Parts: sequence; structure tokens; C-alpha cells
Amino acid sequence: MKNKRRKNILAQTKGYRFDHKSKERVAKVAIKHAGVHAFRHRRTKKREFRNLFTLRINAASRETGVSYSKFMGALKKANIALDRKSLAALAKDHPQVFARVAEQVK
Repeated sequence: MKNKRRKNILAQTKGYRFDHKSKERVAKVAIKHAGVHAFRHRRTKKREFRNLFTLRINAASRETGVSYSKFMGALKKANIALDRKSLAALAKDHPQVFARVAEQVK
């Protein structure tokens, strides 16, 4: 049982540097820290992507002559339920479709 647990811990730290991959006590601490960082960075990733979506929508909406905040406000008033992720995808990959949405909003 103990050997199985040890093998599992060391399997999780495969590819780590120095004693972190081979010594059980150090590996446990490394796993704990890795988990903390992974949790925090999953949250940060969401924040960074939302910022990227905002940036893309802002750039595309300014080409149609409207700022980001006015564009989003007008979308809400027009009851167009597109989230920022899909709007950013439209702005990046299909600018003519985004322009049509912007025209509907005006």
C-alpha cells in the first residue's frame, strides 16, 4: 500500500527537476505547490481571455465608428444576446458579419 502511494506521488512529479522527482517528501510539497499554482492560474486565464475579447471587440467596433462601451450598451438595448467570446470570434474571423451586427445595433 505504501509503495503504491509512493509510486503514485513520484509519477505525478515526472519531469520535475532535482529531488522533486525522486524524493517522496520533496515531491509531496512540489505537488501541493503545483496544485495551488494551477488553481490560481485557471482563474487568471479566464481574466486574461476576457481582456483579450474586450480588446478585439473594441478594435472592431471602433472601425464601425463606435467605442466598446457604447457598442456593448447598444447590444444590450437591442436585446442581442451575444457573449463577448463569440463577438470576439466574429470580430477576428468574420469581420463582415461583425459589421452587420454593428449596423443592427446603430
